Amino acid sequence: MTTTTFRPFSFSTVPHVVSEPGAAKRIGTYVSQHFPSTRRALIVTDNGFLKTGLVNAPIDSLKEAGLSVNIFSDVVADPPEAIVLKAVNNARTHDIDLVIGLGGGSSMDVAKLIAVLTGTDQELKSMYGIGNVKGGRLPLVQIPTTAGTGSEVTPISIVTTGATTKMGVVSPQLYADLAILDAALTIGLPPKVTAATGIDAMVHAIEAYTTRLKKNPLSDMLACQALTLLSNNIVAACEDGKNLAVRQAMLLGAMLAGQSFANAPCAAVHALAYPIGGIFHVPHGLSNSLVLPHVLRFNAPSAATQYAELAEILTPGITGSAEARTQALIDRMDEIARRTGIETTLRQVGISEADLDRLADDAMLQTRLLTNNPREVTRPDARAIYAAAL
Repeated sequence: MTTTTFRPFSFSTVPHVVSEPGAAKRIGTYVSQHFPSTRRALIVTDNGFLKTGLVNAPIDSLKEAGLSVNIFSDVVADPPEAIVLKAVNNARTHDIDLVIGLGGGSSMDVAKLIAVLTGTDQELKSMYGIGNVKGGRLPLVQIPTTAGTGSEVTPISIVTTGATTKMGVVSPQLYADLAILDAALTIGLPPKVTAATGIDAMVHAIEAYTTRLKKNPLSDMLACQALTLLSNNIVAACEDGKNLAVRQAMLLGAMLAGQSFANAPCAAVHALAYPIGGIFHVPHGLSNSLVLPHVLRFNAPSAATQYAELAEILTPGITGSAEARTQALIDRMDEIARRTGIETTLRQVGISEADLDRLADDAMLQTRLLTNNPREVTRPDARAIYAAAL
């Protein structure tokens, strides 16, 4: 009998998860159950989602449960500090005692920061980094409307600081109390958004599985299950966006990937994606997809064994050397990008050779992420990866 020894690790996640189509229409019931003393809810969303009308049923449910409801719908992609502070002022003005993030990653990230900033004197800029949030927060519910970021179950909020730079607030207070996965809210997502957000979730799983410092048995299990669900359903979700079962599987996969990378953090794919989004305003999931195959090739000398294991999920029955299976993983991710019709080169999103130095400089500032990469990334390495992605 052999005994397997594991490195010490810790694991945290959201305490309550509901996964069911239509669940958002019953949010009042869940709020009454989990937060019976709350009276004034703030729904945090973006104007595009507000216009779909899908917010109306959750609002009605909250009102039926006796809550007053305010809406903050000024969230934009890659939210800047000014938007966060405006939202916090809104929450203070209305004496909010419950925050509900209803939208994509940006809306949920802003909701987290409203929850921790509304009742404190601590400044946002002092929260950047890992473990710098002081004190508690307001009750927090997260309801994703894309199957991508996994933000509903992560303790991370990304803010655009200055013109293009992104900073992260990473602290256990940012874990929500309740996450609701309701595929009915994702039915209207266009195929390209479905593809980009789905690949973002797959990147979360791949990076968590190969992260250098905090990889652990629980994060590995979640990453593998996430990749199974996502790889089996992403093309179908793009081809028939009204298939509720497929959409629910994508939401569940994205959440499992979120639980995984919340505990086994992301690395160079995200580090190189952030400048693409920050400078050129390319959606986050697409930014990840554009650099993914090139980072995988770069990491292969250090991570081929793990990439080979993941290839067996994406390409069942694959055989051959670790290097051959790693190439199969890269090929499969490339095939998914091409089948779903999203851009596959930096040139297609307006980036040229002249931009590579600036991108590389910005990527090297992402030390929170780069430290997790299975292979050390130097500035020349970063520039070479961008050049390969052109």
